[in-house]
Amino acid sequence: MSSVPPQQCLVALDVEGVLTPEIWIAVADEFGIDGLKRTTKDEPDYQLLMNSRIELIRANNISLQDIQSVIASLSPLDGAFDFLNELRSRVSVVLLSDTFEEFIHPLMAQLSNPLILCHRLIVGTNGVITGFVERIPNQKFHAVCSFQELNYRVLAAGDSYNDLSMIDQADAGLLFRAPEHVRSERSDLVCHDDFSDLLTSIQDFIDSSN
Repeated sequence: MSSVPPQQCLVALDVEGVLTPEIWIAVADEFGIDGLKRTTKDEPDYQLLMNSRIELIRANNISLQDIQSVIASLSPLDGAFDFLNELRSRVSVVLLSDTFEEFIHPLMAQLSNPLILCHRLIVGTNGVITGFVERIPNQKFHAVCSFQELNYRVLAAGDSYNDLSMIDQADAGLLFRAPEHVRSERSDLVCHDDFSDLLTSIQDFIDSSN
């Protein structure tokens, strides 16, 4: 009978607001549409949020190419590149995001192409976004569950409502640069604002697993 291998650590990180700017806020600023500034930090219902975004961009004749042009002008947050490189030298890292494959690759290239799991858009022949397909509903939670079934000890960190299910499921969870209302609602969770503090907490988790 085969033996169970020793557990290894894995870190699951949110992307927008943690490593990169919020794409939809950048689009909102570029086209002057305040309604697009609402993010998963504000709205717990992801389906409702995305349906609202799609309605707004269609009403304002904004195409996928228009959004991709905005994304091409963005860079990772200050310190994110060095933080992620150092983290990846210490532990396995997976980025879990509710963004889309058609959006995120230029920013991932600037972070040396880490593994990211996200969703896909439905785009019409005229380049207009008509819908989206989730990889699986509540994919962050299910991804963490699957990693645990593979005998990983998982630490998860994020900043928004849509990160809480994976944070709660993980063996350890942290908030990073979360807005005040999320911090106050989840005062049981440690919240860091600096990459150095986040790295220290992750290293403590790694050390506790050895």
